[in-house]
Amino acid sequence: MFVNRENEIERLQQALASEKPQLIVVYGRRRCGKSTLLRKVLQQNSIYFSADMRETPLQIAALANQVEKMIPGFKSPVYPDWESLLNNLNRSLRQRITLCLDEFPYLVKNSPELPSVIQRIIDEKGHQNYNLVICGSSQQMMYGLALDSSSPLYGRSDEIIRIKPMNIRHLQEYLQISSTDAITEYAIWGGVPRYWEIRKLNTHFEEAVKKHLLDQNGLLYEEPERLFSDEMRTSVQAFSVLSLIGAGCHRMSEIAGRLGKPATQLSRLLGFLTNLGYIRREIPYGESIRSTKKSLYKIDDPFLNFYFTFLLPNKSRLEFGLIDLVWSDIRRQYDGYLSGLWEDLCRRSIPFIKIDGKQFNPAARWWGNGLEGKPMELDLISESTDHTVMLIGEVKWSNKISTEEINATLSQKSQNLPFKKPPRIIKAVFSKSGFTAPYPELRCFTPDDIISVMP
Repeated sequence: MFVNRENEIERLQQALASEKPQLIVVYGRRRCGKSTLLRKVLQQNSIYFSADMRETPLQIAALANQVEKMIPGFKSPVYPDWESLLNNLNRSLRQRITLCLDEFPYLVKNSPELPSVIQRIIDEKGHQNYNLVICGSSQQMMYGLALDSSSPLYGRSDEIIRIKPMNIRHLQEYLQISSTDAITEYAIWGGVPRYWEIRKLNTHFEEAVKKHLLDQNGLLYEEPERLFSDEMRTSVQAFSVLSLIGAGCHRMSEIAGRLGKPATQLSRLLGFLTNLGYIRREIPYGESIRSTKKSLYKIDDPFLNFYFTFLLPNKSRLEFGLIDLVWSDIRRQYDGYLSGLWEDLCRRSIPFIKIDGKQFNPAARWWGNGLEGKPMELDLISESTDHTVMLIGEVKWSNKISTEEINATLSQKSQNLPFKKPPRIIKAVFSKSGFTAPYPELRCFTPDDIISVMP
């Protein structure tokens, strides 16, 4: 079942239909469906080649064998390098085709000159008879090839498409489940399509988690190691940082202290993990990201968050096969764990919800001292795009809540906020279910409301 990716499909189809030969760069985290997407878009008059770790002469010969299926006799010459193969391909074609080089970083690892070869071919208009699509899972390398000003290919791409994990609405569509169940599932599988396919191998949620994540022979048991092998020579430091964040260390100073390193040594790694989409930096609403000293680091990817929160600390027990015992412990903590994801989903949904005819900017959390000088927190706060209304909200992952209590709490907090506020404040509660004694001035949102608006 293929869901979403409408925008990516449209961009690729438009580019490949262009009269001008195209250089298209497609990159993103492994298992997000890049290859599946390309195979869906590529026409029959296309050559799709997936690279591997073999030496360059073997890769060249393998690609020549692929081309042979379209151009008889193409594999007969012995091609000494990539340039001779690509130039001969252009000369041998009578109509425009598309050449797709998947897992491109493998080719560059063994042939560092390849980006310069492609640059020369493009600059000399040596690919008039084929579009070239290069694709890879090493986000750092692929980004550098296309967007680093020192790269030979910089400024030469006609399309640069980053394939990101999908959102919860598409998981719900794929699994055909309720909004509440979608949140329960998304907190483990996240937005990675391949993980959804693995989940669907089993009828029941618990069975799937035990078999594919908690079992040491499971398909996803060592997935983080494979993820980081795409991006760095060693994953030790990244693993250490993510394990500390998963254990509750969210400030850079805490993380640095536990690692015995100066905080300045972590800035580059934290920025790298943020760019990959694995962690995010949270700052209180209204603070400047450049000057604030209140930054918190959270794991932004649901799958990795689950792994480093629950699996890594229990690796020893799982290696002894104590799957049921570990799962029992996880279940006892799981609602508390879901509350964090639910908060994040609610904040992310705000720009897509109209409230009283108003559109709102991205929401954030706020924490600090109120006007009374005492510590205070707000789960959600956002200002309307016309700056006339402020939305403040409480987020609860529970079946029964007291709207009377929440209404009173939000009213008190709205009076105690220590910064300038728009003339009007809207109060909201976001809950799993079970509203009681609703107040007209209190807007109420459920998982159905939140997931339905996600893009």
